[in-house]
Amino acid sequence: MDDLIAEFLTETAESLEVVDAELVRFEANPSERKTLDNIFRLVHTVKGTCGFLGLSRLEAVAHAGETLLGRFRDGKLEVNADAVTLVLHSIDRIKVILAGLEGAGIEPEGDDNDLIAQLEAMAEGQAVDLTAVQAVEVPVRPIGSEIEPAELNLPTTAPATAAPNLKTGDVDPATGRTLRLGEVSEADLEAAFAAASGPEDEPKHLKAGDLDPATGRVLRPGEVSEAELEAAFAAAEAGIEIPAPAPVAEAPKPAPVAKAAPEPLPASMGGEDLASLNNTQSIRVSVDVLEGLMTLVSEMVLTRNQLLQISRTREDSAFATPLQRLSTLTGELQDSVMKTRMQPIGAAWKKLPRLVRDLSHELHKKIDLVMDGEGTELDRQVLELIRDPLTHMVRNSADHGLETTEERIALGKPAIGTIKLAAFHEGGYIVIRISDNGKGLNTGKIREKLVEKGLANRTELETMSDQQVHRYIFAPGFSTAAKVTNLSGRGVGMDVVRTNIEQIGGQIDLNSVPGQGTTFTIKIPLTLAIVSALIVGAGGQKFAVPQTAVMELVRTGVTAEHKIERINESLVLRLREKLLPLVQLGPTLQLEAAKNEDPSFVMVIQVGERRYGLVVNDVLDTEEIVVKPLATVLRDVDVFSGATILGDGSVVLILDPNAMSERAGNMLEEKQAEESESTVDTTNDNRCAMLLFKAGSGAPKAVELEHITRLEHIEVSQIERMDGRAALQYRGKLMPILNVGDYSTIKDEGIQPLLVFTGEGYAMGLAVDEIVDVVEDRLQIELSADRPGVRGTAVVAGRACEIVDVDYYHLRGLAEHQRHPAPLGAGQSSSERAVA
Repeated sequence: MDDLIAEFLTETAESLEVVDAELVRFEANPSERKTLDNIFRLVHTVKGTCGFLGLSRLEAVAHAGETLLGRFRDGKLEVNADAVTLVLHSIDRIKVILAGLEGAGIEPEGDDNDLIAQLEAMAEGQAVDLTAVQAVEVPVRPIGSEIEPAELNLPTTAPATAAPNLKTGDVDPATGRTLRLGEVSEADLEAAFAAASGPEDEPKHLKAGDLDPATGRVLRPGEVSEAELEAAFAAAEAGIEIPAPAPVAEAPKPAPVAKAAPEPLPASMGGEDLASLNNTQSIRVSVDVLEGLMTLVSEMVLTRNQLLQISRTREDSAFATPLQRLSTLTGELQDSVMKTRMQPIGAAWKKLPRLVRDLSHELHKKIDLVMDGEGTELDRQVLELIRDPLTHMVRNSADHGLETTEERIALGKPAIGTIKLAAFHEGGYIVIRISDNGKGLNTGKIREKLVEKGLANRTELETMSDQQVHRYIFAPGFSTAAKVTNLSGRGVGMDVVRTNIEQIGGQIDLNSVPGQGTTFTIKIPLTLAIVSALIVGAGGQKFAVPQTAVMELVRTGVTAEHKIERINESLVLRLREKLLPLVQLGPTLQLEAAKNEDPSFVMVIQVGERRYGLVVNDVLDTEEIVVKPLATVLRDVDVFSGATILGDGSVVLILDPNAMSERAGNMLEEKQAEESESTVDTTNDNRCAMLLFKAGSGAPKAVELEHITRLEHIEVSQIERMDGRAALQYRGKLMPILNVGDYSTIKDEGIQPLLVFTGEGYAMGLAVDEIVDVVEDRLQIELSADRPGVRGTAVVAGRACEIVDVDYYHLRGLAEHQRHPAPLGAGQSSSERAVA
């Protein structure tokens, strides 16, 4: 393809994207004259370039669209939805022709008379039938792509010769089409140009630094004005030779003088125009060149890592300083190349205003699209992969999420529904939110569909939260649509969306409030090429974990502050008063543990709204890794997202946090199901909730939670002593406080924990040293006790505990109450079982 055609295709595609968005904006605000002028200028430029390149079909469609826009600009035609729709149809037709030109190298044949006739009729103020215009499917160009050079044989046009005057209905031999009303032949037009040319008609020559009135910006060195460019196009077509401008004589260098103030810029130039003058000039570079450069930098990073690994093993090496400098330069080069791959996410949003506008007409809904954060940048490859999911989710919000105008008014909502897109950076991810203020998800309908499709039974649904039910919309084949349309109902959309996002290491979550709307939150990595990772060890092997998913590292073990516990056969970590479910990397991957290898680190990993801990044996290093695709034999192993080469030359697999999270969830569900099946018919298993606490020395103690009315923490200074007995003014009455067993468990100062027990008309407090935990376990006393206040010893939550004899302390409390009557305050009874 000729370089000129390749450049034309690239620039025209960009111009048409702008025209698409500007037309939607102009329809919403027809009084915006600047928007219409910009649309008209872009379409006019496309038409003029098509004429210069001999692309007659493109020129004819663009000319008809320009004529209709001209009626808008002259105020002779009122802007309406049908007229804008017709102009958008013409833009779509141009895109289809451009795609054919790009693929074949020549302008494809076709008949556009139906569209042109409709555009001309609309320009004359006549009513048109939009259904008569055949809709076309516009091909999608990759974001940021460049056209590959190819050979193109342009049709040669014979020099213009004298031709008889042609009238309406005659065939113009130069263009091969029939002249319409008001048109003249190409030969007559060129003859008129030649006859009218003269010094007084030639456009004024503008030099660098002058303001081009057609574009509204200052010319840079080497540029010419748009008027001069169009005159050159016309002259070239007419065969007129344009004399080259006379060379400017070099003036003698003047004597040094004081520096004069710069010439003031034209008053019409705003801040944006002034800023554009100071911006550095840019050039177009083929994507293949950038991809090759990125590959070379990736290999350089690998080599850098290997050299650093060698340097660490040799102390006092003369190469240490140069290698450190090389590492710094490699990092800077990597950042610079990464910037060339970064593009604003607005490039993936360009088509959305047009999409929402078309859906608004098709669904008979008033929809406003709000976009925030269009300048947020991410990798071009990631941008290309998320464009289709974003498009589908916006379409889904318009079709399923928003109510019709009548329904919104009846509900007291604004008539215009809103779809909002927002993008921002968060750590090493970019977060995209798609929200609407519609009706939200119909949870009841989703539950019915789950039962109907056999995805869940009613017993399972009763235990599910609304959030869990909502996630089923991502299941393959799931849809609540009553009928299949060209927009929805086939049940393949959200499943594909989630699959595409997770394939690039992203996550998707949703939050829906009935009557208020639904919000989808997508988190995707900024780049897929080079990522920072933690190198961990398990089962004698090394693995890489993307560092963006790791929230923190926790050391565990006998001497560490945190210890791994077991609840109902599942491993958990108590972290800041919350239980964190754990997944052991070695057993999950069915790796045999090495000798003397104990779990010593827990990696806290965040995947969407889910947080879990990954138990590993060692955390070896942090390293920037180059992500390589998996071999074919490993692509079915879902827990790995790729492979990489470390600095020591070893090849390690990269763990996928999303898949590990799913694997962990499945393992926990299977274990819970097995436990529930094994306890279905068990009636005497004695499972109950128990409070674990410490009091005095010896083993920890436990008491059944149902016997405790409240847990209190009081200041020791509030405890009063009477006749050697301790009491507390509790809810307006005196409550005796007892020690546990023979130990003096009432503290001398500070905060005193109390277990409050109540009986018929009295209350008593049991002083303890520390409240440890609340657990649920089977209560089976294995060793009897001969001490008062202790029923015996049992294993609770894997620990031997003394079980407190509540009746013994009730008798002691009742005796104290009878000695000093202190009835409970109003409204308090033994039925209150609130644990604070």
